[in-house]
Amino acid sequence: MSNTLSSPSSPSSRLATLIATSALSLAATHAGAATVAYVSNADSQDIYVLQLNGDGSVNLIDKVDTGSTVMPLALSPDHKFLYAALRGQPYSVVSYAIDPASGKLKALSKAPLADNMANIATDRSGRYLLAASYSGNKISVNAIGADGTVQSAPLAVIPTGKNAHCVQVSPDNAFVFASNLGSDVILQYRFDAATGALAPNTPPSVATKTGAGPRHFVFSPDQRFVYSTNELDATVNTYAYNRQSGTLALQGSDSALPDGFKTSEQLAAADLHLTPDGRFLYATERTSNTLTGYRVEPASGKLTRILNVPTETQPRGFNIDPQGRYLLAVGQKAGLTSYAIDRDSGALTPVFRYTLGRNPNWVEIIDLPGVR
Repeated sequence: MSNTLSSPSSPSSRLATLIATSALSLAATHAGAATVAYVSNADSQDIYVLQLNGDGSVNLIDKVDTGSTVMPLALSPDHKFLYAALRGQPYSVVSYAIDPASGKLKALSKAPLADNMANIATDRSGRYLLAASYSGNKISVNAIGADGTVQSAPLAVIPTGKNAHCVQVSPDNAFVFASNLGSDVILQYRFDAATGALAPNTPPSVATKTGAGPRHFVFSPDQRFVYSTNELDATVNTYAYNRQSGTLALQGSDSALPDGFKTSEQLAAADLHLTPDGRFLYATERTSNTLTGYRVEPASGKLTRILNVPTETQPRGFNIDPQGRYLLAVGQKAGLTSYAIDRDSGALTPVFRYTLGRNPNWVEIIDLPGVR
């Protein structure tokens, strides 16, 4: 696949001409398993547990039935637990223990959530689970017990602007941010890590361009910048992050679309992730069905677009393994493609493609204990 800018008409068919598509069947965990990926499949109501191999291939080592529409996932900071939000009523979160040898999941408990949650995340201590409700226009905080399970009664339920979409705690665990897609702001809070309480920061929000629709965001490894996808105008914003005040300042905005791409449909930028070294940023856009890559300038945080490639149809979620070797992208109307990441140029090369469950939408990847 070319890594030059392109405007594909049928991404999945183009992928199929480059790499064979394989069906996944349950297989035993390979000896020396090191890296495991978790993919939630909303419509088949299950989580695939995948062993990621050294050549970028994956093996299905477990398939966990959730009994409801499963979408956002979150890992505990120590990678001992996985949390899965269920978006069918009654809205809830399942706490899973992660087997340190195989990466397989064991359900521990199910706890109610305050609403239908589009996004969940733990704080940096693993003592709290935060959640954002797109349809309910709110965020919530639940305690996590010493046994790793989410506790039932929320500590706080906080009304937001329209369509809260993502919530995250800052790397130092002192501040919380929540994107409000329908209000074109990212809310800024002070976070009390001892109690889980949130209080509006000063200023309480940072605005995007009108109609942009802020969605997902990530912190740079050096904690100097935050990058955010804007769903409705298919851009990626760069913010300077002030670690002392816990506030964001908009620095620039870059397109996540192929050059010359035109459509009568609503644009739909989705997920974004940085490589572990912070040198490259990737983002998905679901209307063009593409992945866009950017080089990150270390001093300024400025993005330079280096590629736009066709990927799975309706690519809502993807992630990068902790070693920065492979990017796994899933399409809600297709499957999973594994891309090798060129560590020098950031180029993506598709190496394997698989069919998954129905409506794959979220990817988390961890190294199991003992990985160097």
